[in-house]
Amino acid sequence: MANDFKFEITKHICVLSTSASGWTKEVNMVSWNGRQPKLDIREWSEDHEKMGKGLTFTQEEEDALRIALNAMVQ
Repeated sequence: MANDFKFEITKHICVLSTSASGWTKEVNMVSWNGRQPKLDIREWSEDHEKMGKGLTFTQEEEDALRIALNAMVQ
């Protein structure tokens, strides 16, 4: 079964790291199959045609993550 899905990086936020192979671990806002963009953290090939497994967060999850990360630095 083929993976027939569409994605669009609607906003690039940052690159967290780059591997020796050139793949980058990035934080982006990504729209999957035309849906509302969500915060997404995953590895991408240099041309953004291939991707690794990642994490995608709803707005509520993004808010909870932000609160947790901010608490770590206080």
